[in-house]
Amino acid sequence: MSAGALAFAGAPTAASAPAASAAQPAAQPAAFDQREFRDAMGGFASGITIITTHGPDGPVGFTCQSFTSISVDPPLISFSISRTSKSLAALRAHGRVVVNFLSAPQQALSGQFARSGTDKWAGVTWSPSEVNGAPTLDDVTGWVAGEIVQEIEAGDHLILLVAVAGISTDRRRPPLLFFRGAYRELASPPDEGVVGVR
Repeated sequence: MSAGALAFAGAPTAASAPAASAAQPAAQPAAFDQREFRDAMGGFASGITIITTHGPDGPVGFTCQSFTSISVDPPLISFSISRTSKSLAALRAHGRVVVNFLSAPQQALSGQFARSGTDKWAGVTWSPSEVNGAPTLDDVTGWVAGEIVQEIEAGDHLILLVAVAGISTDRRRPPLLFFRGAYRELASPPDEGVVGVR
């Protein structure tokens, strides 16, 4: 395994998990600055998640936009985290995570978990996932539970690859979206459906 990738305990074998390496820097200096890059990335609408796990002093969590589905067979997802994040140590130590998909009324919750130096869990209702024990937040549109199996270096962030062990979906709730530096909502409500947990 390359210096840019770190295997976690319980990681899939090489046959079942993709090889990983450190992201390579651009060959030429970028023709834009950081502000321009962020503005360009703001043109991509995304959902908002809160990543949760357990730390030595209780639940740990942070707001995250950089989440994506990676593979169906085997089921894999990923998210990225700043190298300086205070949540990183807990993620590495515990290994088990839940990615909570925020619903439209949860703008304040997104902001609460995006701030540091405050009690992020004040007034938050949650329960441990039956899949891996990591916190699942109430009133979300769904969640994905799993275990971190690989860590990949990517500039000032790390990409964490997660093997999915369980999922939950609530189709009745509209998602919270973020676009051009502001929270957004769907123009039309989602189709109603039952709550599903697997």
